[in-house]
Amino acid sequence: MKLTKLFKEFLESEKSTGIILIGCTIVSLILANSAIGPSYTGIWETQFSGHSIEHWINDGLMAIFFLLIGLELEREIYIGELSKIKNATLPIFAAIGGIVVPAAIYTIINYGTPEQSGSGIPMATDIAFALGILSILGKRVPNALKVFLAALAIIDDLGAIIIIAVFYTETLMFTNLMYALGIFAFLLVLNRLKVRNLIPYLISGVFMWYFMLLSGVHATVAGVLLAFAIPFGNGDKKSTSYILQHFLHKPVSFIILPIFALANTAIVLSGELGDILSHNYSLGISTGLIVGKPLGIFLGTFIAFKLGLGKLPSKLKWSHIFGVGLLGGIGFTMSIFITLLAFDNATIINNAKLVILLSSLVAGSLGYFTLHQTLKNHK
Repeated sequence: MKLTKLFKEFLESEKSTGIILIGCTIVSLILANSAIGPSYTGIWETQFSGHSIEHWINDGLMAIFFLLIGLELEREIYIGELSKIKNATLPIFAAIGGIVVPAAIYTIINYGTPEQSGSGIPMATDIAFALGILSILGKRVPNALKVFLAALAIIDDLGAIIIIAVFYTETLMFTNLMYALGIFAFLLVLNRLKVRNLIPYLISGVFMWYFMLLSGVHATVAGVLLAFAIPFGNGDKKSTSYILQHFLHKPVSFIILPIFALANTAIVLSGELGDILSHNYSLGISTGLIVGKPLGIFLGTFIAFKLGLGKLPSKLKWSHIFGVGLLGGIGFTMSIFITLLAFDNATIINNAKLVILLSSLVAGSLGYFTLHQTLKNHK
């Protein structure tokens, strides 16, 4: 299976991003728990125009991250792995299984508690970390496995976006939502009129983000809507979508996501780790990511295969799918993002972030060693 230049570039950027995010997380944890901890955490809590810097990062900068995710999803749907139903079926079913099973596990453990709203936390896969770990295994990783994981993670992100829009909207301001959707409709008209200049799309996108922010629907959804309004054309290097996607890769990978990691992993460690891990929400997150994710991804893929809806590429084994499922348990970016929407209590948010980091570490390590062994055996 040949990989397109843009997809190779995508894989390389995700590999580098994963390494940088690990470094940012370690640095942030050390600084937050050092002598300058209060000053460091205070930076992210600094108020600007009525909101903290952390809030602007999560609602503003991350909208650009979601714009990139939308552009990548659009490319996959039009000309990529998701463009052919037969190829798309397995990663689609894998993603659905990887969303439903962890959410069900979390809900069962936390049913009837105030923390039940965190069901979306273990649903998400961090594409940067997952692809980063896969890339460490080197050239023995079949291209088909890289594409499967990338498609799975992108569909997973789409599921997370839908969940954020539907379940984490508390108060809906209908008028502002209509303004945002009106701008989206205007952009679709520009698309139909074959307007290829990026300027009107980006300026209108800022206004759509603003009204989406005021509407109560999470503002990052505007980034995805903008992505699907931007003309795709035939997807070549001269297409508007390609140009923007190519431009955004490095700023998102090397600026936006590292800033997000620094701001959201400034966790002050307090209390006994055993006590933190014993909370129902902690058990729901850890079990959902470490057990629910690989189980759901494997079962989803297996069901699609048994129903005759898709088949494994020739070089892939079921052990590879299970290993990728374990990598799917690396939540990080999306899981932390949903944590901020699900909970209001600062202590619970801090504890949940710590559990996400530990669970992601366990899932990533298990995934690496599983694939290291299975790829060696099937060389």
